[in-house]
Amino acid sequence: MTIPRKAPGGFPVVGIVGGGQLARMCAGPAAELGVTLSVLAEAEDSSAALVIPSAPVGAHTDVDAVRRFAASCDVVTFDHEHVPPEVLAHLVEDGVTLHPSPEALRYAQDKLAMRQRLTSLGVPCPRWVRADTAADVEAFADEVGRPVVAKTPRGGYDGKGVRVVRSADELTDWLERAADAGTGLLLEERVPFRRELAVLLARSPSGQAAVWPVVETVQTDGVCTEVLAPAPGLDPDLSAAAVEAGLRVAGELGVTGVLAVELFELERGSPRGVEVTGADGTPSFVVNELAMRPHNSGHWSMDGAVTGQFEQHLRAVLDLPLGSPRPRAPWTVMANVLGGDLPDLYPAYRHVMARDPEAKVHLYGKGVRPGRKIGHVNLSGDDLDDLRERAGHAADYIQGKVTE
Repeated sequence: MTIPRKAPGGFPVVGIVGGGQLARMCAGPAAELGVTLSVLAEAEDSSAALVIPSAPVGAHTDVDAVRRFAASCDVVTFDHEHVPPEVLAHLVEDGVTLHPSPEALRYAQDKLAMRQRLTSLGVPCPRWVRADTAADVEAFADEVGRPVVAKTPRGGYDGKGVRVVRSADELTDWLERAADAGTGLLLEERVPFRRELAVLLARSPSGQAAVWPVVETVQTDGVCTEVLAPAPGLDPDLSAAAVEAGLRVAGELGVTGVLAVELFELERGSPRGVEVTGADGTPSFVVNELAMRPHNSGHWSMDGAVTGQFEQHLRAVLDLPLGSPRPRAPWTVMANVLGGDLPDLYPAYRHVMARDPEAKVHLYGKGVRPGRKIGHVNLSGDDLDDLRERAGHAADYIQGKVTE
């Protein structure tokens, strides 16, 4: 295993479990901060391993590999939430500094635990229940109306592990697997929402917090394809209430590092959620998901904020003073690049840079598969509609959807 080399002057080594694009995008900010990164990568050609010299190969489920990796780091954080609790417990026994802690990370790993905790805190959530049997599914659907949203408590992301169903017959396989594992399923009412929002913040171990503007996220087939920062036309009272909820979640759960709180903004007058200004019809919101790491909804901040989320995450886990989250321009648009028809991306990359010199194109060094996130494009400026068109065109060109 490669031992990371500390920088002169006593600057620390930050270890990241997982070698995906989130770890990769920490490389530049780490160099600027003067800290050393080490990544436990899934393979030698993992996204982060291509740009971070200290990138030993090991599985996040392998207790011995993770313990050896962590032993050479001053602090350990995560590219994803899938490290098993038993592995985390061994790291705690070894005295490893983990951010976020296993106690906090539990609520990003287990959706049932998350719903229970948020409900106990009074954070607005969709109506929900744990379902262990077909009868549980039918009873909940009768109560809240059909269809309902079913989620596996662990392992789902980007639309995976989610089904919208009208009857228990559509969940037979999931119920059988859940019964074998003793986990149950999470059922939620299908919320009639106006749009999806996200609150992104960072919190340090000493309790300092910094919050970026609330953004709108646009989903296609369960995958985020566009982020608008800040969310256009967002009611100031709703924005304040959403930020307050995010800060309360971070504080009560003891989150350290970046936290993303995904929200549904409800239709005006909706009976669900919390009305933020009383009976005047101002939209309300419910919390959909939590992520305790840098998040797709914050990629815009790399170029659109004074301090981007990857730098801020490193600052937070090291308990350094947090940077300013202030936007650099009135608007920033992020367009995700998904795998399409072009296996060789470099010519398209060059074309996009030449066509729009203001575009910031971030590709992740990942092989192209249909629908896979392989990069994103950021554009900042004064004209939101223009930025959306330009960012979308750049992403479409790299995906092979357009040819000029």
